[in-house]
Amino acid sequence: MSVQLRKTVPLYINGEWVESESTRFIPVTDPATQEVISQVPCATADEVERAVAAAAAAFTEWKEVAVPERARLMLRYQHLLKAHHDELAEILSRETGKTFEDAKGDVWRGIEVVEHACNIASLLMGETVENVARTIDCYSYTQPLGVCAGITPFNFPAMIPLWMFPLAIACGNTFVLKPSEQDPLTPTRLAELFEEAGAPKGVLQVVHGNREQVDNLLTHPQVKAISFVGSVAAGEHIYRTGTHHLKRVQCMVGAKNHMVVMPDANKQQVINNLVGAGFGAAGQRCMAISVVVMVGEAQAWIDDLKQAAQTIRPGAWDDPQAAYGPQINPQARDRILSFIEKGKQEGANCVLDGSHCAVEGYPDGNWVGPTLFTDVTPAMEIYRNEIFGPVLCVVNVDSLDEALALINDNPMGNGTSLFTACGAAARKFQHEVLVGQVGINVPVPVPLPFFSFTGWRGSFFGDQHAYGKQAVRFYTETKTVTARWFDEDIPGGPNMTINLR
Repeated sequence: MSVQLRKTVPLYINGEWVESESTRFIPVTDPATQEVISQVPCATADEVERAVAAAAAAFTEWKEVAVPERARLMLRYQHLLKAHHDELAEILSRETGKTFEDAKGDVWRGIEVVEHACNIASLLMGETVENVARTIDCYSYTQPLGVCAGITPFNFPAMIPLWMFPLAIACGNTFVLKPSEQDPLTPTRLAELFEEAGAPKGVLQVVHGNREQVDNLLTHPQVKAISFVGSVAAGEHIYRTGTHHLKRVQCMVGAKNHMVVMPDANKQQVINNLVGAGFGAAGQRCMAISVVVMVGEAQAWIDDLKQAAQTIRPGAWDDPQAAYGPQINPQARDRILSFIEKGKQEGANCVLDGSHCAVEGYPDGNWVGPTLFTDVTPAMEIYRNEIFGPVLCVVNVDSLDEALALINDNPMGNGTSLFTACGAAARKFQHEVLVGQVGINVPVPVPLPFFSFTGWRGSFFGDQHAYGKQAVRFYTETKTVTARWFDEDIPGGPNMTINLR
């Protein structure tokens, strides 16, 4: 398969693919070669306004569409996504640098959320109580908000948009998507397939750009809710600006995920899982393991971990032997290299150094090899910051209690895992750890979509999380009705209190 990539990315407004009138374009580059493969526009203020206006106009009709009909749209959409699965993965690989297998995983995890949206009728059910007072019944309905918007990151250009707009639209809202400007081709294809599935005009819009376009959405009076995944700095700005303008906002942001290894764990399972979770996707996952906490005698396994990490290498997206691809851009690579150098200066032991990684045939790629630090302390920059690259830090402790204290002292609370053969240790860990997503002998505990993505503390700003039941609550409002129907022979009189009679 070899898909044809668009040379210029269009906007999608009111069911029409339109070329932007902007004079500002951002190059979309292949991270393995630096070749410019497309150009993405920074939408004008008028184009963003038109997108929101189209969504607002479409909402008046879409919210009245029967819930089963909305579910059928999602059923058709998930069918098309599966039919075009490999095509989407190739587009995604070519603009992000992800290996083809990793890209297929990105697409599939998004499809799973669309499958969940097919169950929207049961997710929207309200509650009923008969006779809350004599002849009075009380019941609730779940109704959509209006225009919602999503701002998505570069690292999962299929999965994360599919976290957002299918559920929001299935709930009866309309949506404006602002994808990452670094890999907009995959979201564009997602929108094309959504149109092919039968989505009415104006239900979904796609606009492009950077901070200016985001701010236009954050401050627009007709946008009711904002979903975001990305960096802490961007998330803080989006959360503060959006809530200042009285919008619902959910922001999934930074992480520093720890894997705790108990000495009774299966050593080979630990090593296999650490290599995948620490270096997979070039470390560009918000759920990547970036710190391994070796408890007691498990510290003797560090050499085995090093040897396993030495066997993997990065490469181009279509290289079946590549373990992962390049960093998304030269700036990301340089940032990671600066952290590696900082770790050395701070006294950490760099037992495996990927700073000078080269890939044959791709001299201009944003390559960083697997990097492993030991003797890391919580005071070091490489521990305190999210590096977002294939860099794994080893911290040694003497007990599970020490490991828990270390994790709970970290400001982030996105994901963590424990590898052990002891049920009591696992029970203690999952109960006491102050992290929203916990794996027991599972290294990357991203929940399936009938649960929610539940980062805690500094990893999340907001009240309701992504996908699952919490996303349905985020994208809807509850209307409660208290009703009485009078019989003519029931005597009445004024009720001067707030008690129901």
